[in-house]
Amino acid sequence: MLTWNLSVHVLTLHFIIFFTQMFVGVGPSRVRDLFSQARQNSPCIIFIDEIDAIGRSRGRGGLIGGNDERENTLNQLLVEMDGFQQNSGVVVLAGTNRVDVLDQALLRPGRFDRQIVIDNPDVKGRKQIFMVHLKKVVVANPPGKEKIAEALSVRTPGFSGAQIANICNEAALIAARDANNFVTMEHFEFALDRIIGGLEKKNLVMTPEEKRTVAYHEAGHAVTGWFLEHALPLLKVSIVPRGEAALGYAQYQPQEQSLMSTEQLKDMMCMTLGGRAAEEVFFDTVTTGAADDFRKVTQMAYQSVTQYGFGKAAGLLSFPTADQDQGAQVVRPYSNATADAIDREVRSTVDDLYTRTVQLLRSKKEQAAKVAELLLRNEVIMYDDMVKILGERPFKPQDRTFEQITKSAEKEPKAEVSQKS
Repeated sequence: MLTWNLSVHVLTLHFIIFFTQMFVGVGPSRVRDLFSQARQNSPCIIFIDEIDAIGRSRGRGGLIGGNDERENTLNQLLVEMDGFQQNSGVVVLAGTNRVDVLDQALLRPGRFDRQIVIDNPDVKGRKQIFMVHLKKVVVANPPGKEKIAEALSVRTPGFSGAQIANICNEAALIAARDANNFVTMEHFEFALDRIIGGLEKKNLVMTPEEKRTVAYHEAGHAVTGWFLEHALPLLKVSIVPRGEAALGYAQYQPQEQSLMSTEQLKDMMCMTLGGRAAEEVFFDTVTTGAADDFRKVTQMAYQSVTQYGFGKAAGLLSFPTADQDQGAQVVRPYSNATADAIDREVRSTVDDLYTRTVQLLRSKKEQAAKVAELLLRNEVIMYDDMVKILGERPFKPQDRTFEQITKSAEKEPKAEVSQKS
């Protein structure tokens, strides 16, 4: 695509489509043609989108000759970029969300040596993005666009601009299907549920026994988190099936933080184990419903021992995990004895946390049963319903509104360096 703006030519290309071909030599040839065209149209900007499709580190994956064409194309790109002079009038830009897999030769001085990191927006940024997308949406007033934007910005930490736009579009579609003249907060709630949890499975029929098990399972998650100080604040619990495998889910108030303490990680693991613990406390048998919970807990437990320095088996060393490795298999940089020690510590940690969770639910068995029975009747219960059954959480209240979160951010203490004479 060739466009003009302020008398500067812009060449925008998608590497994977334009350069990657089945015929040997086509990729390097097109790279040469691209840079030749750029020089002829100087001043010119070349923008290469998704450069990781062709710019991955060479010789990865252990396949001999499997990436020859891609590597030849990458080599030609490196040669062309080396041939530029400072006054050539051509600027090369690229975009990717996988800088970690790029070949280091691409990042050397004279090539892509300046990196601009565009993070997902914070709560204030999300509010501003919501306000932009809500301009073309007719919303209910009250609460009005600003209040809706503030409420949704608190609920969506880590969301990108595209995801925020998707929420607004989805809410508008839901309102249109309901034949509403305006979009209400309820429509935005439905849209957020759909994006986070997936589509409702209205055609899925569960037996009364299955529905009861799911209700007590989700109540176990909710009640466990309610009485753990460092667990995330609960927003809603649902036993409406959604997505590919979820028969129910609990939604929590995410926190925007960069660091996590050992207490927070352990409470999160206990909350994740709360579903299986509830099945053990209330029923004579357990089910396969906690499979995904176990996967999450296993990942958190191994990370705590092998990466975060929270365990004794690895000490203050950091070892890679399967999801970090770019190849098909992790090569463990430690002995079998260390691996056995890590496995034993992970198992012991999870067993101890599960015992703690079961004991907590046994002590709150009556309250958990009330939550589960309300879920069976209503299918969805909110924070206020939990307060009526369990009372307020017995801990310092966490920031829940836009005003509280922004004020807390402004009041964060700054580190001071004392100078000694």
